[in-house]
This record gives sequence, C-alpha cells and structure tokens, in this order.
Amino acid sequence: MTQLFILALSWWIPAFLCGVTTEKEFAVLEGRSLTIPCHYEPQYATYVKYWCQGRTREFCSSLARTDDPRVVNPAQDKVSIFDDPVQLVFTVTMNNLKEGDSGWYMCGVEIGGLWSADVSTFTNIKVIHGMSVVNSRIYEDEGSTATVECHYSERYRESEKKWCRSGDWRSCLSTGPDGSYEDSSVAITDDRTRAFTVTLKKLEMRDTGWYWCSAGQQKITVHVVVAPKPTTTVSVTSPLMSRSPAYLPPPKPITKDSWKGHSHMMASVAVLSSVVVLVGAIVLVTRLWRLHRKDPLREVDDRNSKFTRISGDAGDFQSAAVIFLNKDSQEVHMY
Repeated sequence: MTQLFILALSWWIPAFLCGVTTEKEFAVLEGRSLTIPCHYEPQYATYVKYWCQGRTREFCSSLARTDDPRVVNPAQDKVSIFDDPVQLVFTVTMNNLKEGDSGWYMCGVEIGGLWSADVSTFTNIKVIHGMSVVNSRIYEDEGSTATVECHYSERYRESEKKWCRSGDWRSCLSTGPDGSYEDSSVAITDDRTRAFTVTLKKLEMRDTGWYWCSAGQQKITVHVVVAPKPTTTVSVTSPLMSRSPAYLPPPKPITKDSWKGHSHMMASVAVLSSVVVLVGAIVLVTRLWRLHRKDPLREVDDRNSKFTRISGDAGDFQSAAVIFLNKDSQEVHMY
C-alpha cells in the first residue's frame, strides 16, 4: 500500500510543481483576434497540448488540440493551436471575438493514465466593445509628421470617426461619407474594418496637448508632445580668426639638423651686422677728423680779402686795423 501511495505521488507532484503558465487575464476589443502563449516545462515537450473553455477540467469544452489531423489555418479558423517544442510554448489564436466569447479558458498538457493528472492553467478572457490606441503618447520634433492609429470594435464600423483636441469641441474633425478627411495639417483615413489612422502634418510647438479619437460614443485619449526642432550649428572661420594662435598649425619639432641650419643663418646675420656697424663707425670718425684738421689761417685770409675789397684806396691804410691771431685759442684781435 505504501509503495502504491508513493507511486501516485510521483505522478501527481510533477503535475503541481512543474505545470503550464500563462497570463491570468486578457482583454480584447470585439471583432479582433487574440493570441495566448502557454509555456510548459521541458519534460512535456512531446505531450499533446489542448485548449478548452471552462473553469474546471471536468467541465471544459475542448476547442483545439495539437493531435488534431486537420490542417491549421490561424488566419481563418475560429480557434487554432500551434506547438513549438524548441521554445517550450504552444500558442492559441482566437479570431473575430464576440462578447459571448468572454469567460474562462484553460491551457492543458494531456498526461494520460490512471494515476496521473493533466498539467494545466486557467486564464480569463474579456471581450469588450469600445476603442483602443496603438500608442497613447506621441513624441515628435517640430516640423515632422506623427501618426496615430485608433482601433474600434466591430459594432462601430459604420459610425462617424472624429479627431478632437481635448476641451475644445469646435476643434473636432470628422470623416465624411467616404471615411476620410484631410486639410493642410490633419488627415484621417478609416479602413472601415477595425481601425482609422490620424496623420498630423508639419507639427508646431502649439500642437502639444491632449487629444482624443472617437468612434460613435466611444473615445480614447492621446497625448501629443512636440519638441523644439534641433538646431544645426555651422562654424564660420574668418581670416582674422585663422591668424589666431588657436588656429595655427602645431610647431614643428626642433631636430638636430634644423638647429644646425638656424645656427648658420644666425652667424651670417651677426657677421653682416658687424660689418655695417664697423663701416658706419669708420665714416663717422673720418668726418670728425676732417673737421678737426681744417686750417684756421684760411679763415683769416678770407676775412683779409673781404677787408681789402672794402678798403680799395691806398690812403685808407692810415686807419687800417692790425689783426693778431692766437693760433692756440683761435681768437682774433683787431686794433
């Protein structure tokens, strides 16, 4: 009896400890599709997986199984199942959901046998009517274009679609009979299936704010944020700036050869300067020496000749002056 109890536990314990996992709840708009991933442990990779509707295993209506021989077409089948043993997950896709499809569902791994229980987990699916938006927060730069994708449930397919600025009913833009609207700043396009697209053109800073898109009486908010346009800085270098030390090329390193070349140049400049100074000194000395050698008696003769021209008569020698020249002091005395 003890061995039988241990054998039963060996089958039941893995079922509780190593089960299947998925999200506890899903919400989807009416008329849309939903895919549910069900993850399982590696030891269940080769087992049959199934999807059923119900709160308990005993009262769960089977909707899809991996051992079903029918060809699976997820795009057309109401319910389809696909197992990926490499990723250890099987996915269930439900199409064109209605409000009546809301309820509890179960992901299960069929173990089989008298002393074993299936490994399973439950999730709750809510099919709602209303609206949703792909991205409720839009961030774009000034001057660019933003796109908002608004989804609605099937019952609002023929309803009027609007795009409005929150708090200002006069700003509402509505689609026409053809399901579209367009002006210089906004374009609205309705595909008449389950979504309409709002395109905001040439965004400006004043376009920042809260908006909402609506279908019939349903609406959902969208926050649009416009950032300042990035500025590109162009550096212009003027001729004066190019002469600045900051713009000069780095100095060349002083090598032994370059230093020898500079040394010869400096020696030549020094010799030439010395010659010029020496010649200038010689010229200056020569001129001073000539001035110093000038004969003072020649000046006296000049003065006598002038005096002689003034006194042209011989009788005038009675009142002639006698000139004594002091050679040492170069003073002239007249009597």
